[in-house]
Amino acid sequence: QVQLLESGGGLVQAGGSLRLSCAASGRTFSAYDMGWFRQAPGKEREFVASITRTGISSYYADSVKDRFTISRDNAKNTVYLQMNSLKPEDTAVYYCAADQRSTFARAMSRDGVDYWGKGTLVTVSS
Repeated sequence: QVQLLESGGGLVQAGGSLRLSCAASGRTFSAYDMGWFRQAPGKEREFVASITRTGISSYYADSVKDRFTISRDNAKNTVYLQMNSLKPEDTAVYYCAADQRSTFARAMSRDGVDYWGKGTLVTVSS
């Protein structure tokens, strides 16, 4: 079992920045590729970004490319999502995800996620 706990969400104005963190406990963090998904009200949960277990490779949804950066610190069992130039359409609950399969050069699949966090709310005001 892997437990994931997100933090760092909140209210920010458009154009602002937030940094989300996801702390993992349980099984070996470095054995998992990690990702972030988000779900806006009335919409399906969608992929945002993922990073391989070594941190060498990352992948982004087109909607966040060049604005968001995913990173991880295996020594701290933590994955981060730096979000810059936030837009109102980025408003959503953001979920951390762990996947034992490789996500090299591809988006993490929602159906393939092994473990989910409970989510943290990000609200971007216009």
